[in-house]
Amino acid sequence: MKIVESSKIKEKAYIEKLENGMTVIIIPRENTKKKYIIWGTHFGSIDNHFIMPQTGEEVFIPDGVAHFLEHKMFEQPNGTNSLDTLMALGIDANAYTTNDHTAYLLECTEHFEEGLNELMDYVQNPYFTDENVEKEKGIIGQEINMYDDDPGWQLYMNALDCMYKENPIKIDIAGTIESISKITPDVLYKCYNTFYHPSNMTMAICGDFEPEEILKEVKKRLVPKENQGEIKRIYPEKEDKINKQSKTVQMEVSIPMFMIGYKDIENKAENRIQKHIAIEILMNMIIGKSSNLYQELYEKGILLSQPDLDYEFTDQYAHILMSGFSKEPQLVKQRIDEVVNGMKEHGLDAEHFNRMKKKIYGDYVIEYNSVAETARMFLADNMKQMNSFDYIEDFETVTKEYTQEVLKDIFKEENEILSIVEPNE
Repeated sequence: MKIVESSKIKEKAYIEKLENGMTVIIIPRENTKKKYIIWGTHFGSIDNHFIMPQTGEEVFIPDGVAHFLEHKMFEQPNGTNSLDTLMALGIDANAYTTNDHTAYLLECTEHFEEGLNELMDYVQNPYFTDENVEKEKGIIGQEINMYDDDPGWQLYMNALDCMYKENPIKIDIAGTIESISKITPDVLYKCYNTFYHPSNMTMAICGDFEPEEILKEVKKRLVPKENQGEIKRIYPEKEDKINKQSKTVQMEVSIPMFMIGYKDIENKAENRIQKHIAIEILMNMIIGKSSNLYQELYEKGILLSQPDLDYEFTDQYAHILMSGFSKEPQLVKQRIDEVVNGMKEHGLDAEHFNRMKKKIYGDYVIEYNSVAETARMFLADNMKQMNSFDYIEDFETVTKEYTQEVLKDIFKEENEILSIVEPNE
């Protein structure tokens, strides 16, 4: 196995690419009782147009298939549900779908072997019938309706609609009632056989394991599959500007919610980790908890809580999101613009920069205290072809001068959007 190491936090990860193409990442954690395993496939909501490696057939699938497939994977031919089976063992099990991957996970202190058996059984043996697919449409339809009524979700989806015109990231992960009505067992098997091939999957394991031993246990449970070629995913051309500057909707909320976004037009693959670190530092300098702007707006009652700050990216999209609650969202945006322009004109304050840099580094280190956070981090980063340790190891390479350049490149008003959810009149 290949060993990657972080000298700064004294952690190791053992990585093996198996003969069937699957990547297994093991992060040993001595003297911890919790064991965590997450198994993901590089198949998310944006992968709705592709060419099947086995046949060369070009396929368009309805919106929401990746999420629908995740729901159906737990159902077994004997009528049982693997999620219930795992829960009955006292194992905390779950699954999720994102824009770029789907993952199945479990966490436990006991019965790990039984949990591993069940996980590797249900993920490798799908069971779809006309009857169980139709039944699931009703369940997921209720979930879609619930999200349609969720102000936080609508705030986010409207922000994406402002930033992107054709990019599939603006499609709801669950799809729509209309799109899921077109899903059939044939569609699900076609996507399963394409995207759930081991060569498109990664497994991350964290806990008190001996790497060679746990790898042997995983290999023992793998179902043999013939090799397949590369999956050719087809995406719309990248867009060089935002779709619209703002979007406001009215919903059942007591206080307006806002989301300010900056679309990262360039979104180049090189220096991606350094750029991510720089953006986290900048967001915290602009309106993080210890920033002058946050203190000012909070004391005046304009901001009602600390904003959420995030940078989302894959090869197909990249954007900054800053969201929170305010009775005057437009004023929050105006003040952010003023602070950003001041930073561009006068440069970053060295003391503030160094303080925020230390804070971000501390946040990264703290993530390694949790076996769950560690494994999920390695899985998500691997899907982006990145090594999680590089965030720690490359941290010092992010200078004030480099961060200033990132500020100028990304925090541009022509790439900025505002999404608002305000109370019904």
